[in-house]
Amino acid sequence: MTLPSEPENQDEPAQLKFLRRLVTTLTVIMVGGVLVVIALLVIRLSDEPDRPQLPAKISLPEGTTARAVTFGSGWIAVVTTDDQILILDATSGDVRQSLTLD
Repeated sequence: MTLPSEPENQDEPAQLKFLRRLVTTLTVIMVGGVLVVIALLVIRLSDEPDRPQLPAKISLPEGTTARAVTFGSGWIAVVTTDDQILILDATSGDVRQSLTLD
């Protein structure tokens, strides 16, 4: 008989030890995976060359409102609310060409 002040050591079953180690291992792997995903997102989103560079000033003709913008190599296309496509120079922002949609 043991005294209440001296707790009796009971051995865990082997399956319980295995389950505890498995859960701990999977938790560590999941935390590591989340950290890797966060690191990859930070690296990918901070990559400067992939971002389109806007000129300091874009001047649209009077009375036009932009509906959509598309970036190309050395040009910017702006679709206006009055069904025109304006091709702008990417460095200066000036209108290069204007197309009217039918």
